[in-house]
Amino acid sequence: MARRALWICETRTTETVRKCSAGVDDRISSTRNGSAVNACGIANARVKRCRKVAPPVKRRTSNRNLRGERLKNVGLARAISKLGYCSRSRAAELITAGRVKWNGTIRRDPETPVHLEKSCIEIDGQSVARSSKIYLALNKPRGVVTTAADEKGRKTVYSLLPQNLPWLAPVGRLDKASEGLLLLTNDSGWAAKITSPETRLDKTYHVQINAIVDETLLRKLLNGIRASDGEFLRVKNAQVLRQGEHNSWLEIILDEGKNRHIRRMLEALKIEVLRLVRVAVGPLALGDLAKGATRMLEERERQAMDRAIQLRNPEPASSVR
Repeated sequence: MARRALWICETRTTETVRKCSAGVDDRISSTRNGSAVNACGIANARVKRCRKVAPPVKRRTSNRNLRGERLKNVGLARAISKLGYCSRSRAAELITAGRVKWNGTIRRDPETPVHLEKSCIEIDGQSVARSSKIYLALNKPRGVVTTAADEKGRKTVYSLLPQNLPWLAPVGRLDKASEGLLLLTNDSGWAAKITSPETRLDKTYHVQINAIVDETLLRKLLNGIRASDGEFLRVKNAQVLRQGEHNSWLEIILDEGKNRHIRRMLEALKIEVLRLVRVAVGPLALGDLAKGATRMLEERERQAMDRAIQLRNPEPASSVR
């Protein structure tokens, strides 16, 4: 009976009790021939002793911000770009030059993981604060490159932006010979959604070519063409806008954005592109914005774009302006 009572009492203890009470094993074995009351008393002594020895459990702190969103580590260079200070490549240069401090310490690795909402970032001794979100539309002229700095000294889109703006990044690109609607923002999350292949947001182009369009050409564009480098390219929609004696204007809609997409397709068909103008991105139309001019997006335009991103069912461009 005494042994059975001892077994019952011992099974009531936790695994932690059994591990931390090795020091009283001899006392228990010495009472195996004693009463059940004494055996249970020793087991209870074990529990009391473990309560004193076991360290308190440290609660895990929530890794979320005030809105309940989980915080993520990002590289230091990317964090600086997200804060709207400069481009990620420029931030990497500043970091490697030793001009950036993270939480009071100079860091030279652009990939140093940081929390945007928990970290203190300084550049040249000045704290970098998050800029207010800016959404800008530019009518990019032909001959201007979509980059912050050009090694060939060509004019860039940044020479067309208003003064005293925080750093803005292009949302996608237009090559030097192309023109039309280019969005710029310091909201990197919004930009990433627009350019993501999964979003498949429509981009509408008006394209002048040195050929007369027929149904055969339109069918080839819709069915897809193998470019000279072997990549298969297609358009979502293509239609004739107007034609002259020797050239035509097409409206082409893409729901994917590959490098020089339209030009490469037409080059494979031995057709020259005379002009290429992007007239809409999703529901946002270029409208009557003058060449080289910029304007801030209206709240309703940004909301229309957000709905198009979320639903993947864009509103007609004419519904915005």
